[in-house]
Amino acid sequence: MPGPLEGVLVVDLTRVLAGPFATMMMADLGARVIKVERPGTGDDSRGYGPYVEGRSMYFARVNRGKESVALDLKDPANRSVLDELVDRADVLVENFRPGVMDRLGLGPETLRARNPGLVYCSISGFGQTGPLRGRQAYDTVVQAASGLMSVTGFPGGPPVKPGAPFGDLSAALYAFGAICAALVDRHRTGRGARIDIAMFDCLVSLVEGAGLYWLADGTDPGPIGNAHYSITPFDAFSAADRQIIICAANDELFGRLLAAMGREDLAEMPQYASNLSRTQHRDLLKDELEGTLRKRQADDWLALLTRAGVPCGPISTIAEALGSEQTEQRHMVVTVDGWRQPGNPMKSDRTQEPVGSGPAPDLDEQGAALRREFGRPAQ
Repeated sequence: MPGPLEGVLVVDLTRVLAGPFATMMMADLGARVIKVERPGTGDDSRGYGPYVEGRSMYFARVNRGKESVALDLKDPANRSVLDELVDRADVLVENFRPGVMDRLGLGPETLRARNPGLVYCSISGFGQTGPLRGRQAYDTVVQAASGLMSVTGFPGGPPVKPGAPFGDLSAALYAFGAICAALVDRHRTGRGARIDIAMFDCLVSLVEGAGLYWLADGTDPGPIGNAHYSITPFDAFSAADRQIIICAANDELFGRLLAAMGREDLAEMPQYASNLSRTQHRDLLKDELEGTLRKRQADDWLALLTRAGVPCGPISTIAEALGSEQTEQRHMVVTVDGWRQPGNPMKSDRTQEPVGSGPAPDLDEQGAALRREFGRPAQ
């Protein structure tokens, strides 16, 4: 069964994570993705661990299903191959610093003049405009600038980087969505698009509750641990042996929680009468609930609360999550070229799983074939 992006040709001029993750999703859905790399060294992430049999798992995951060609863009023969690729492409994705593609003669206006249907997507730290456009940016730099680190951690503690590279990954997801939308629009209008994705913008859009408080009344919130800015109780709570997550997001669920815990007395207290008042007295309510939760084991509480219909769960390790039956049944760990990798979360009855998930290429593995396919005859 062909993937929904079957027949779409993508020129991938990206490296490391944000761009390669976006184009990986396109490859997973059937697009032909041709990764253009530097001769000799290729993508920086070829040198990032962990390693299996001497090969980078980091690189292998986000470049699966792609083809690789190594091109020296200052060499006329190599450049002609890229020019032909671009002229026949549906999508180009790049993550150079703003201005670099223009200096290479590969700016969006130049390429779209030759290929009006081209969807040209740039991913950068701070975007193509604004005072920070030229700043070098890795994920942590942007996480810090976006305010995300300032609200991660516990009160009184230092700013904390979340455990996953959300700047890169959010940019990849927004880029993927914008590219697919542009392809739909091109089908209707025949015109391509210029897409500008900034990691900073993506994280600013995702700071969610903390950002909304500042926009609403100027409150500059700090970190609140595992709690929620607007909903209570919605946190990690200590049982006798370990912490569990409980999310009672409305009055009905709060009532179920108190009944299951045998703490109906709390429902009579005015400070817990509404979500707003519970949030205003978050710490006091947590102390009350944990006083009861610490009397039994976590598994006992999880079973009891689940039967009562209260959203709750364990705090899993990576090994527990990736090794779980849920992960197995959802095909969220797949084997590609003998290596286990995270799977594709985009499930569809129109897509055979996995689609386009062949192995990641060696550097310039398809170079000779691609030069023949896209080489231009001598003038």
